[in-house]
Amino acid sequence: MTTTSGSGSGPDHQSIGQLISRLGEQAARLVRAEIDLAKAELAEKAKAAGIGIGLLAGAAFFGFFTFAVLITTVILAISEGLAPWLAALIVLVVLAIITGVLALVGVKSLRKGTPPTPEKAVAGLKQDAETVQKSVKEGLSR
Repeated sequence: MTTTSGSGSGPDHQSIGQLISRLGEQAARLVRAEIDLAKAELAEKAKAAGIGIGLLAGAAFFGFFTFAVLITTVILAISEGLAPWLAALIVLVVLAIITGVLALVGVKSLRKGTPPTPEKAVAGLKQDAETVQKSVKEGLSR
């Protein structure tokens, strides 16, 4: 921004051209700041969704082994006495608990990241638009 030296160069005494130029610079700066905010907000939500997907993948991994142990338990219960299938059933219960916990935490984490809209940036843009409209109305009424 350039200003002329001497009296009358303050913000209240600038020409319309200077004010419009300043408005353009400030609007561009404001738009860049809002875009940066939107990028940061979307990155945060994408990270939460990624964590949720990873936890659900972990739940699927343990779910596969839970199913394998269930089948082993059924086979051992039919072909052997009580002790072998009881041991397999204990392992099954432990793996099922791990699977359930991972799935619940994963779903909760996914819900944090959806919908992937930059709510803070949108609210900021609305507030900025209202402020600009108010300033323009005040400027016109002078």
